[in-house]
Amino acid sequence: MRKFLTFVLVFFVIGFASAQDDLLNQLDAEKSDVKEIETSAFKGLQICNMQSTKLTAKGEWYMLVSHRFGDLTNGFDNFFGLDNALTKFGGIYGVSDWLSLGASRQTYHKTYELTAKYKLANQEISGFPVTIVGYNTMDINSELKKAANPGVKFNHRLAYTTQLLISRKFSDSFSLEVTPVYLHKNLYEYGLEQKDQFFIGSGARYKVAKRMSVNLEYAARVGTPEGFTSSYHNPLTLGLDIETGGHVFQLVLSNSQPMNDVAVYSNTMGDWNGGSIYFGFNMYRVF
Repeated sequence: MRKFLTFVLVFFVIGFASAQDDLLNQLDAEKSDVKEIETSAFKGLQICNMQSTKLTAKGEWYMLVSHRFGDLTNGFDNFFGLDNALTKFGGIYGVSDWLSLGASRQTYHKTYELTAKYKLANQEISGFPVTIVGYNTMDINSELKKAANPGVKFNHRLAYTTQLLISRKFSDSFSLEVTPVYLHKNLYEYGLEQKDQFFIGSGARYKVAKRMSVNLEYAARVGTPEGFTSSYHNPLTLGLDIETGGHVFQLVLSNSQPMNDVAVYSNTMGDWNGGSIYFGFNMYRVF
């Protein structure tokens, strides 16, 4: 009987140890199946003028106020830009964690801009290397008056962009984004620009303090016909992000004064090489 009890005890010990190993292996397997998502590559919804891959969370409301003063290079003639500033005011709502919708109005051409931003893929800590986000805009130019333009129709007021935002967070301090852009205008300046335009944008963020980062972005035209020279410049913008509690405050220096995506990419008038430079800010407040 003693031998039998000893055998039973050893049997249960071995069985318990085996079951414990199986349970630990199962937990390890389940743990390895959980994908750890990297935190946002950018703190703001914008890098400077360009969109970042950051989205609003589900149920969040963001209020947006952007301002661009006039040309700094005019000095006292326009009091360093105070005389002819542009303003953009709008809101963004997080429909879900992967989709946000926005609307804004700005003084440039009295433009109304509707936006949709949607996440396609997340950067993983040990897995997929980048975050991919789609972004679409539709502009409505309400400045066009039928009295001055008798043939104008509603569709002439519309312009669109389709963008693919691809970012990677390399470290807590440094992030990089590449953005292919397709732009279409129903009404455009013949001989000065094209109806359909393509751009490659890029932006970077470098953290210089706990709540502060320096941002830089640039977009270049691609695919223009041979011999065609645009009268507009490629947008180049330098920014500074400052995190202050419930919002991110961005200071911006750019050769683009308008703030809607269509105009930023296709109608930048300034030139960093001795041309016009515009100072301004973006402010987001979350509710």
